[in-house]
Amino acid sequence: MTDITTPDPSSANDDDGVVLEPGASDLVDRVLARAESRTGARVFGAAQALQDATTTGDGSADGEQWDREDRASLRRVAGLSTELEDVTEVEYRQLRLENVVLIGVYSQGSLSDAENSLRELAALAETAGAVVLDGVLQRRPHPDPATYIGRGKADELKGIVAAVGADTVIADTELAPSQRRALEDVIKVKVIDRTTVILDIFSQHAKSREGKAQVELAQLEYLLPRLRGWGESMSRQAGGQVGAGGAGMGSRGPGETKIELDRRRIRTKMAQLRRQIRDFAPARDAKRSERKRNTIPSVAIAGYTNAGKSSLLNRLTSAGVLVENALFATLDATVRRAETADGRIYTLADTVGFVRNLPHQLVEAFRSTLEEVADADVIVHVVDAHHPDPASQIQTVRDVMGDVGARDIREIVVFNKSDLVDDDTRMVLRGLEPKAVFVSSRTGEGIDELRDVIEAALPLPDIEIHALVPYDRGELISQIHEHGHLLTRSHEEGGTLIHAHVSERLAAALEPYTVA
Repeated sequence: MTDITTPDPSSANDDDGVVLEPGASDLVDRVLARAESRTGARVFGAAQALQDATTTGDGSADGEQWDREDRASLRRVAGLSTELEDVTEVEYRQLRLENVVLIGVYSQGSLSDAENSLRELAALAETAGAVVLDGVLQRRPHPDPATYIGRGKADELKGIVAAVGADTVIADTELAPSQRRALEDVIKVKVIDRTTVILDIFSQHAKSREGKAQVELAQLEYLLPRLRGWGESMSRQAGGQVGAGGAGMGSRGPGETKIELDRRRIRTKMAQLRRQIRDFAPARDAKRSERKRNTIPSVAIAGYTNAGKSSLLNRLTSAGVLVENALFATLDATVRRAETADGRIYTLADTVGFVRNLPHQLVEAFRSTLEEVADADVIVHVVDAHHPDPASQIQTVRDVMGDVGARDIREIVVFNKSDLVDDDTRMVLRGLEPKAVFVSSRTGEGIDELRDVIEAALPLPDIEIHALVPYDRGELISQIHEHGHLLTRSHEEGGTLIHAHVSERLAAALEPYTVA
């Protein structure tokens, strides 16, 4: 039997003489402490990519940088938090970053590659907005077909997840739907794979209509074979008696299950997105054909993600493209005009970055964007000189370029971030690519040399011509400077005598003035 005691009136009194129950003063103290804690602003740490802050630079020489300023323009207002700490009858949900644990499988002899891949996965997870708590690797000849790491290791992983307080596990590969479900059944937390993380980053960073449509198409292609039935939400089709494998009376649905409806809707949406992406093609093709008609050479900047492609474009053209020390910071192709020392005009195009094990869905969805690489006259292949494994970066980029039909295009290898490497590392990198150019987008080292190499690699117009252009047709001389390659020029009594390489269109305009 519980004794009920009468509170002592002298136990707790306020200034007005009101009697407070025991513990009320503690409650008031907690409320005042929470109110005081809310007066300060809460600042969450930024996601860390593969490199430290020195790789990004201050960007003072890289153009306007409007996108980066817009991203950093939000300021937290103090004292607006409505977060509850003492909850009794109120549902409590706290907004926070996901805590993740990384897992990977490697075969004998590839430990360093597996560790580099897991570090890259950590950078991807942090770019997507997660906090990496731990990472584990297992050596086995082949991943387990049921649970990826085996049942015993899955039980060990369950203990690690519980110990560090993680709510998500990320596998460093593309998991089969059955593997993901089996792991979730053992670990009891959400399990995703590398492809899901990359798709999530693309979804966050896509800005243009075409980029958003491409990302959504890739997400649907990935989701379609991974749909699951969710219990009672399915419209059952089972028939017959209970003992015959059916569910008895009341189990015969209208004929199409919920998962079949979802699949049909996804296929319909994918068809709409493909048509939408095709509708963007004419405008891009018109711009590209105009450049070809005027014989304007094109240079595409390709490379691994976070290698510094956008920074290099800003250095070469002052384009003002977003520069951020994060993976896949820019997705949309950016084309800028550039000019050689002798007056020839060409274009520089910044393209989407590549990564190892790039999902096939993204390569297919971004094929229209990657056409800038396939149709280029010269490819500037940017490599991160400070990366622990630059050779794998080079091979990954060349594999993707081969997939889009750009393997035979003239390639200039550029080792960026050269201010972060020593002389010994430069010798190793020079052994990988003897003709490579070392540059630093942050300090400007090697930029002039790179411009000279690009100008030397630009293709010359097809037709060589000697012509005496009258002085009243000076616009033809101007077109030769812009769209041709002028070899010699002298001023004669009857006009300007030129020797140049020009296009067919310009050669037709100069034909009346040709000389032997």
